Amino acid sequence: MMLGLLAWVCGLVFVAPVAWMVLTSFHSETDAATSTPSFFAPLTLDGYNTFFDTNPWPPLMNSLSASVGSTLLVLLLAVPAAYALSIKKVEKWSDVLFFFLTTKMLPVVAGLLPIYLVAQYTGMLDNISFLVVLYTSMNLPIAVWLMRSFLAEVPKEIMEAAALDGAGLAVTIRRVVAPVAMPGIAATSLICFIFSWNELLFARVLTGVVAGTAPVYLTGFVTSQGYFLAKVCAAAVVVSLPVLVAGFAAQDKLVQGLSLGAVK
Repeated sequence: MMLGLLAWVCGLVFVAPVAWMVLTSFHSETDAATSTPSFFAPLTLDGYNTFFDTNPWPPLMNSLSASVGSTLLVLLLAVPAAYALSIKKVEKWSDVLFFFLTTKMLPVVAGLLPIYLVAQYTGMLDNISFLVVLYTSMNLPIAVWLMRSFLAEVPKEIMEAAALDGAGLAVTIRRVVAPVAMPGIAATSLICFIFSWNELLFARVLTGVVAGTAPVYLTGFVTSQGYFLAKVCAAAVVVSLPVLVAGFAAQDKLVQGLSLGAVK
């Protein structure tokens, strides 16, 4: 009983800021700026009208292209790599996993200047393709670690049966391993998509007018004229919707994938 009550309290604590953001997005700027929050202020769509009047579709499509493109590339690279590290283990596979982990220990800011110079010298500044490659390299270590734990739970008997039937490596991965590990693939895809969609620092520095993403566009609502809370909340709600929709759509497979291998 007490644990259940505690779980509900923790859930409400995490949901309360999001609920308050959604409610504020339907208030006028005057009501949103009151020092004492007004729960029963009149509702209006002015914040959303202002947001869509600014034509947010190019940055939203840029974020969608970078997130989906990088996620697909990550899966194409992570699944074979995880297969080699979990099923057909290569020599010193633990050292390889440790190397992947060390790449995430470098502070993001430390790599900002070198990556900017590379983008500048290659003429890839303000280019969505460069973000796709960058997000792929950022999410690949996490994806390999996740997929290795998922693929390690695939029964080896079905792969041996596929080998006896004459299936090659590509066919085994595509038609035998992938369907069994689909919950893990879905969980990995969703995590990589969320990380790519929410990334701000590199997108802020490496993009401009052409390839600006949704988080960069969102920061543009904080201007020297003031902090318009209702408009910012409306923009934040719209920018957050793709991640929420993807999370709800893959909810079952996400839970199943993240719990895969937790118990024997």
